[in-house]
Amino acid sequence: MIKIHNLGFPRLGEHRELKSALERYWRDDIDHAALHAVAAKLRQRHWQLQVNSGLDLIPVGDFSYYDQVLDTSVMLGVIPERFGTSIDLDTYFRMARGQANDGVAFRACEMTKWFDTNYHYLVPEVTADQQFELSGTKLFDETRELQVLGYQPKPVLLGPLTWLWLAKTSSDFNKLDLLDRLLPVYSNILQRLAYQDVEWVQIDEPILVLDLPHDWRNAFERAYNRLQSCPVKILLATYFGELGENTSLACKLPVAALHIDLVRAPEQLTAVLDNIANHKVLSLGLIDGRNIWRTDLNAALATVATVRERFKGELWLAPSCSLLHVPVDLESETALNPAIKPWLAFARQKLRELEVLRLALEEPEAAEPDLIVSERAVRSRRESGWLHNPAVQAQLTNIDNSLTRRRNPFPVRREQQRAKLKLPSYPTTTIGSFPQTPEIRKARADFKHGLINETDYVRYMQQTIAFCVREQENLGLDVLVHGEAERNDMVEYFGEQLDGFVFTANGWVQSYGSRCVKPPIIYGDVSRSKPMTVRWSQFAQSLTDKPMKGMLTGPVTLLNWSFVRDDQTRSTTAYQLALAIREEVNDLERAGIPIIQIDEAAFREGLPPRQSRWNEYLDWAVRAFRVCSSGVKDSTQIHTHMCYSEFNDIISAIAELDADVITIETSRSNMELLDAFIDFNYPNEIGPGVYDIHSPNVPTTQDMIALLKKAGGRINSDQLWVNPDCGLKTRQWQDVRISLANMTEAAKVLRSAVG
Repeated sequence: MIKIHNLGFPRLGEHRELKSALERYWRDDIDHAALHAVAAKLRQRHWQLQVNSGLDLIPVGDFSYYDQVLDTSVMLGVIPERFGTSIDLDTYFRMARGQANDGVAFRACEMTKWFDTNYHYLVPEVTADQQFELSGTKLFDETRELQVLGYQPKPVLLGPLTWLWLAKTSSDFNKLDLLDRLLPVYSNILQRLAYQDVEWVQIDEPILVLDLPHDWRNAFERAYNRLQSCPVKILLATYFGELGENTSLACKLPVAALHIDLVRAPEQLTAVLDNIANHKVLSLGLIDGRNIWRTDLNAALATVATVRERFKGELWLAPSCSLLHVPVDLESETALNPAIKPWLAFARQKLRELEVLRLALEEPEAAEPDLIVSERAVRSRRESGWLHNPAVQAQLTNIDNSLTRRRNPFPVRREQQRAKLKLPSYPTTTIGSFPQTPEIRKARADFKHGLINETDYVRYMQQTIAFCVREQENLGLDVLVHGEAERNDMVEYFGEQLDGFVFTANGWVQSYGSRCVKPPIIYGDVSRSKPMTVRWSQFAQSLTDKPMKGMLTGPVTLLNWSFVRDDQTRSTTAYQLALAIREEVNDLERAGIPIIQIDEAAFREGLPPRQSRWNEYLDWAVRAFRVCSSGVKDSTQIHTHMCYSEFNDIISAIAELDADVITIETSRSNMELLDAFIDFNYPNEIGPGVYDIHSPNVPTTQDMIALLKKAGGRINSDQLWVNPDCGLKTRQWQDVRISLANMTEAAKVLRSAVG
């Protein structure tokens, strides 16, 4: 009998119940007990949903109050010294958010992207003398919680090698030297789970799809030879790419089962079958855990048939990775276009697809109706005339070098921009958004639902923009923004105004902590039919003599933060997006906007796991950005923004973007991200963030001066801008005013120092 299982389930709830509870807890509106009650209810609901889908093993330990990597760090007793030695829920949240306690501000743990996804994890911090100990009972408690309900748990652990790989160090030593101290704790965890009558444990080692150094590859044998003595069966889970040169290693490790991702890397199947022994379980990741298109079940069945011809061991079927990256349930989307909805599958529907696959293999006649429905939906999408727009396809053939280069190099542009803008040294600005109050959100919702007319809506938005401009002028900022009150999300807002997109009502996906996004769905060719932002920026510029910055989202971020069609290359879709944004950039310039920011927050996120494939991605990603930005005059200043990513290994590609100014997140990392600029002579201007907007802490002027002085040790002072890490949408005005006042004061102090 073929087993079906799941690698992980979304945590926040179909209607973001955990998000609401977390934010109420952080505001002191509810206590620990109320928060735990919400979490327990969600876990039980999600477990029951998976049981009802016929899963043989239910993942447990995939639930988190903030992040599974942070959970692992806490379980291993790895608490940075600044947070003390004891751990409770509030300490956990201080590590995640950096919130103050008893008047003491804590710098939050660094946050960055989970491989090539839009999920963010909290980076573990280790030292050369790091000690590990089993700390906390969360995993064991939740395992027992599921067992009490009468179901078979499959605890999920982040593997020891992957956890170490993701960790950062404060000094120069080999992290791998810590492995022998770490493994006893993992052994202890597995022993305790065995005492709880757990049969299977899923250990995630996604770094096996990376280009690993020789010593790290060797460490896998050492680690799993030690863990095999524990009386549980280990399912080693890999995902997000192909095993490649690690195939033989992964197949020969002393584990009971191996999971491979056949959605991202179907080509690896032959090599795995050549290496895996028949006494092991092979888990096939056939259902896409990262996109929302319905699976071609007949193609999946053909893959299973191929495996059965060569592999005589036990087969399991699963999603390619955790379903954390997709929304919960398609059935709640009652307003979706009825022609497009059958093309889609969310987490609940993906589990049903697993159930149908197993039924088709064991009782083909019983599965026939479901297979027919699936085949019709897949064929309908492939043959739909909505997918292709001949005019858009024709535009793509006209992309040549003239569309990807500014008229003159940066030094020439810089002189023209300085003469036009007349900015001081250390110019100050923000990333774009300002606090979105309940009143702003209500006005948007009322307009969307027809409760107010367009005239009243525009009047309210103009009042909000005017307020935002006055606040910035009072604070003394040099380059202003209109505040983005009209925008629900930096991707969704643009997708709503572009052809080729469709939207959900409840398609929420966790980005980090309580932060959720609702990715648009790109189902067809993309084009722009009318200006999207011009009237708001033009109105804002009319209110001030200071330069106004127009705010746009770049093509690579629009791509990477959407659910993207899979019937053409991602680069083709990126170029379509780039041509649409180029039209908006040019319209903003014609409207008198002197500075235009094209955000590429997700630029690094799209990097394939394998470095051998980076150049192909970076070539078209850089090219797409330059298509957007190259149509303006030299005197128009182009900015871009990137956040919460490591840039050191792609700094040359970032320079190739040729943005006049780039703003990046650096305050959480204490300017460590600027180490890339020690050996690389970055030619243009840069704004290293000095205000961590994802923490409730209010930075002091001295804090910001210290960060800017540190930045000045890596970058010439005449290249530096002063700005927050990211947009201020989620903050409160009372904190924003103080923080930005401190920021502008820091800039004044540094200006005085350089005369």
